[in-house]
Amino acid sequence: MARHLPLAARVLGYAGALVVLGLWWADTSSVVGPAGWLTGAARITGLLAGYACAVLVALMARVPWLDHTVGSDRLARWHASGGRYAISLILAHALLAVWGYSLTSHTDVVSQTTTLILRYPEMLKTTAAFLLFLLTAAVSARAARRRLSYETWQLLHGATYAAVFLAFGHQLANGADFVGNRAAQLLWYALYLVPAALVLWFRFLAPLRSARRHRLRVAEVREEGPGVVSVYLTGQRLGELDVRPGQFLRWRFLTRGLRWTASPYSLSAPADPRFLRITVKALGAHSAALARLKPGTRVWAEGPYGALAPQYPERRQPGAEPRALLLAGGIGITPLRALFETLPGDLVLIYWARTPDDLVLRAELDAIATARGARVHYSVDRPAGHALALTASGLTTLVPDLGLRDVYLCGPPGMTGAAETALREAGVARPRIHQESFAL
Repeated sequence: MARHLPLAARVLGYAGALVVLGLWWADTSSVVGPAGWLTGAARITGLLAGYACAVLVALMARVPWLDHTVGSDRLARWHASGGRYAISLILAHALLAVWGYSLTSHTDVVSQTTTLILRYPEMLKTTAAFLLFLLTAAVSARAARRRLSYETWQLLHGATYAAVFLAFGHQLANGADFVGNRAAQLLWYALYLVPAALVLWFRFLAPLRSARRHRLRVAEVREEGPGVVSVYLTGQRLGELDVRPGQFLRWRFLTRGLRWTASPYSLSAPADPRFLRITVKALGAHSAALARLKPGTRVWAEGPYGALAPQYPERRQPGAEPRALLLAGGIGITPLRALFETLPGDLVLIYWARTPDDLVLRAELDAIATARGARVHYSVDRPAGHALALTASGLTTLVPDLGLRDVYLCGPPGMTGAAETALREAGVARPRIHQESFAL
């Protein structure tokens, strides 16, 4: 069932778009002349843009059951792809509406734009929303994104909530498909109120409730390697968090410079009723600041999230021992270290890093392997001669029964991309490859 949910979600999304287009179809008797075609196209792109905005908000509401089955990284990719379509539709809607109305009223484009903004209801707010959407598109472009810190990008990206709110009124006040159509208005209200309620609960009220219930605090910060620390946290009723190995939470540390950012970090050890542990590498201002956390610092944890949790295909024969391969790159070892301790059956772990010092938690991995009879292979770029090939032939040499194993994969984008290609070439079925990416 879980394997089919991503496809079902896509089908549901496209079906909703068809319903929205039905509003235009039902309210349009005929299209005559260039002005009619342009204003008709403006209505269609406007309806689809409004629908896309509601869907994008729902995708990022962090609904647990959707996140656990589809996966946070896939939802983020859908959101990014849908955002590009939404911005394109918003631009097309604005240009087509101005052009079509200028032909209808026999005025130039500049005069018609001024008339629309100053004389039509809700249009001043909509103009502000339009500018916010353009800002979001600019900061989300790959070239701009590389120049911004995660914290700055997150703050600017949050402006889309304000843009959606500001743009909502003009759709009902000026949209030909809604004026005088009570059923269409109620449908549109529901389309926006449901995602808004999901965001309010899962992104604001639920984390606040969890913070009051568990009262997490930093207990200790322990250095694990160059630029890598483990943060140990204690609190109340930790067993009720129900965090599975391989999952992550979004952590908000209530201290100067960190309290306004909730960053995703995986548990690097199975959840314990006494403490939780995350292991973080300094890759930015936020992650580097964790090394300076003081014991007693209060923490809010939102989640758990992620689909990188123990699972085996239903087609596995009854009685057969489960087998899994874990492929880790760099700090991507953190969720896999928790899985390495808890996954049942025959396990193999392959861990790539730049140098031996970058093999984080190596002593723990060796101890787990010894205790449960699992195999661990380490690969480093330096010194030369200790690198393992991340290819189909290289993996099958190390793991001859690779095609029969479930594979859990976590690491930087270049490593995970190469690993997925190698696994598919080695005959590993796509449903057997489970991965999580935190790249934005």
